[in-house]
Amino acid sequence: MLYYLFDYLEKSTNLPGAGMFHYISFRAGMSVITSLAISLLFGKKIINYLRKKQIGETVRDLGLKGQNEKQGTPTMGGLIILGAIIIPTLLFAKLDNIYIIIILISTIWLGIIGFIDDYIKVFKKNKKGLRGKFKILGQVGLGLIVGITMYFNDSIVIKEKITNKEVIENIKNNNTEKTKKIYFKEAVKSTKTTIPFVKNNELDYSVLIKWAGKNYKDFAWIIFIPIVILIVTAVSNGANMTDGLDGLATGSSAIIGATLGILAWVSGNTIFANYLNIMYIPNIGELTIFISAFVGACIGFLWYNTYPAQIFMGDTGSLALGGIIAVFAIMIRKELLIPVLCGIFLVENLSVIIQVEHFKFTKKKYGKGRRVFKMAPLHHHYQMLGYHEAKIVQRFYIIGILLAIITIITLKIR
Repeated sequence: MLYYLFDYLEKSTNLPGAGMFHYISFRAGMSVITSLAISLLFGKKIINYLRKKQIGETVRDLGLKGQNEKQGTPTMGGLIILGAIIIPTLLFAKLDNIYIIIILISTIWLGIIGFIDDYIKVFKKNKKGLRGKFKILGQVGLGLIVGITMYFNDSIVIKEKITNKEVIENIKNNNTEKTKKIYFKEAVKSTKTTIPFVKNNELDYSVLIKWAGKNYKDFAWIIFIPIVILIVTAVSNGANMTDGLDGLATGSSAIIGATLGILAWVSGNTIFANYLNIMYIPNIGELTIFISAFVGACIGFLWYNTYPAQIFMGDTGSLALGGIIAVFAIMIRKELLIPVLCGIFLVENLSVIIQVEHFKFTKKKYGKGRRVFKMAPLHHHYQMLGYHEAKIVQRFYIIGILLAIITIITLKIR
């Protein structure tokens, strides 16, 4: 909203400094500062309010050290994160940008699902919360909305870099001046995405249905939309699984968010997109404002969520964080980097799947179930081995930072 206000003031009154709001870097900086301020200033008040209303965590006895100390800790702190993301975005982003609209809908959508789950646990005293099938249904619904919008909305386009062969053709046609200035082709609708570690690093999802005939590209939505649904569901659940130790999901999400912000900025900048030889996505740079608020909100919440936690985010926060990361990665065409960038979420998810499936298999075969890990998700396995909670979280952070660095350098390693 402030963008439109200062744009008007600059044009009508020539107000000094109003032009700063035209720069994404300035608005991103203001966004992160505002989100941090909201988290820090209102976080304590919300914690006190939740304590007064006795909205506390009910902890299952898993036999873990220090577990009982968490009993009664205020939960539903995801409301702090959501507020600290949404408010700065509304203030500093261009609200008519299709990518901003999609990401705000995604944030609110999954925030509501998580809130319902927490409400059932806290107020209805049902430890199981919202039934799993309804969570999945909500995640699938969001994936469907994002997939359909990404595929059919005319504002969502890409520009591919012109090839050396096309440069030569321009030179032959005496268009040397034009060649110097034009780095990218015309904007087109496409289902292309980026493949890490590959020289010609783009994959068109429509190729997967090439067997359908020469008009196969007209039916690319058949493969594209289910892929979007799968990614949104998987990453959202992965973040939810990771939220088991003080600060683990929050800090990991901040690292991932900062990396996605860099990827969005270079993808929306013609100079860097040209230098890095990646597709240029018009108007995608506006997402930098949103992801700056996301990182600021996570860091601000971490002030209260770090060990020993004064508040838990609950599913209100964890489902939303995972969904935001998934949708954001899809929109900047970097979703195939998720297994690397979100490696922490991935192994947490896999540890649960492996544990459950192995237990079922061995119970059927031997009559008694056996476990691969002492406890799943993986962070509880290390707790059972005797590692302190804070040490596990800090080491996961280190791994997360290494994965983030690897993700960024994939832009040049191909």
